[in-house]
Amino acid sequence: MSIAAANLWTRNIYKAYLKPDATPQDEARQAKIVSLIVKFGALIFVLALSKSYAINLQLLGGVWILQTLPAIVVGLYTRWFHRWAVLAGWAVGMAYGTYVAYGVSSPTQEHFGGPLAPFPGTETPIYIALTAFLLNLVVVVVLTPILRALNVPDGEDATVASDYSVDAGDEGVVEELSSTTEVR
Repeated sequence: MSIAAANLWTRNIYKAYLKPDATPQDEARQAKIVSLIVKFGALIFVLALSKSYAINLQLLGGVWILQTLPAIVVGLYTRWFHRWAVLAGWAVGMAYGTYVAYGVSSPTQEHFGGPLAPFPGTETPIYIALTAFLLNLVVVVVLTPILRALNVPDGEDATVASDYSVDAGDEGVVEELSSTTEVR
């Protein structure tokens, strides 16, 4: 996770806004520093805070990460969803999942007592993240045609087919030596 956080920082903030002309060496240096900061932050979190916080965040992490599915995964296969509908669905799923998870109690905890809660309108226990995801998806699917009917701008997709492929010899592509590469 620290490597992922470091890469997000380096590519999406540092290079994009702070130093657009950063060299690969600058990016590597930034990534190493941020990775180390995140690791120390995690260590402080584990040693200084209550163990139940880590468990609560693990539960919420499952709820929260599933809410990115419509935006990231489904967005790779279709451009049908309206961007504002996706954002609204994400927000609804996050809020609902967090609220429901907070309300689950157990014999040892008043809040965040487990990953299951009754499906709305039933007594059937279901994974909170799945219920929140279904609500997220319903919001996206319902809002998309409404926003399109209201002519809300969908934004411009700046990607082109060539963004999805790269070949040896293209600018910025470095051929790495492997154990099967013959060196002369």
